[in-house]
Amino acid sequence: MRDRSRDNEKTDPQRTHDPNRGDRPVTRRRALELGAGVLAGAALVPDLLHSRPRSGLATQTDVILKRIPRSGEEIPAVGLGTWQTFDVGSDRRQRTALGEVLRSFHRLGGRIVDSSPMYGSSQEVMGHLAVETGLIDDLWVATKVWINGQAEGIRQMEDSMALLQRPSHIELMQVHNLRDVQLHLDTLEAWKAEGRFDYIGVTTSSERQYGAVAALLEAEPERIDFLQINYSLGERTSAERVLPLAQERGIAVMVNRPFAGGRLFGAVRDRPLPGWASSFDCEAWSQFFLKYILSHPAVACAIPATSDPEHLAENMGGGRGALPDEETRRRMEDVVG
Repeated sequence: MRDRSRDNEKTDPQRTHDPNRGDRPVTRRRALELGAGVLAGAALVPDLLHSRPRSGLATQTDVILKRIPRSGEEIPAVGLGTWQTFDVGSDRRQRTALGEVLRSFHRLGGRIVDSSPMYGSSQEVMGHLAVETGLIDDLWVATKVWINGQAEGIRQMEDSMALLQRPSHIELMQVHNLRDVQLHLDTLEAWKAEGRFDYIGVTTSSERQYGAVAALLEAEPERIDFLQINYSLGERTSAERVLPLAQERGIAVMVNRPFAGGRLFGAVRDRPLPGWASSFDCEAWSQFFLKYILSHPAVACAIPATSDPEHLAENMGGGRGALPDEETRRRMEDVVG
């Protein structure tokens, strides 16, 4: 099964479909073969805490790890989103293909998977595959609550955790697009205290909500461990106020829409990767885009969504090796315009 767009990413807090789904990818360089070329190199992040070590990371020595400010836990910088790509229902052929994608993701150092009740069958499919592949205990699982009302939110979260095959504990629960956010934060705090979550987050993928996000981070930063937000070379507005505010408040940032709904690939269509990209271990445009995101000091993780094994391998390469410095980041911005 191959993606019909380079990545499937949400675009609007009120939409349940993706208007970018029909975007076609440009021709891409072939990435390293799955499972190869990931054992060499030295760890990039000094003084690693490894407060919750995961079994595969010991051999993935060049995987970029980012620290979660609130806990010191370090996580791989590239995760896996599930918007549309894992919404395959009961189709056995597609599930089998996605199982191989999940195995490859894990083999290449990936751990973080993100889903939502908004994403159709994605939670159920991810939970089923996590069990089938034997990876259920080695994934770092994030999902969301996206409904009005306390009782309704509790029901939805219980359903989501059951579908993900983690009914008693997941790593991160997020209030999706700030929906009924104050009410849900009360419930999330209580469940976190009970050990059902490690972290609490809020999300948006819309610039229209940046003001509300900033107000929440300013007023109640102690209630929020993670902010999931759109940020990329094609969508930089969140870096003006929201990302610095999150960094100042000790809130980890998880980035959605890392390829701006696929538009970034259109912006560089038929253009060769700049030769100087090799200075930060970059071999493909997807890695160029991801390394720009990951080099922002507020960012802990990016979650590109794909069901294509080749795209997955390229994406995971964006989470290995060196990252660009500030001067190089400016050059990267000039490339895209």
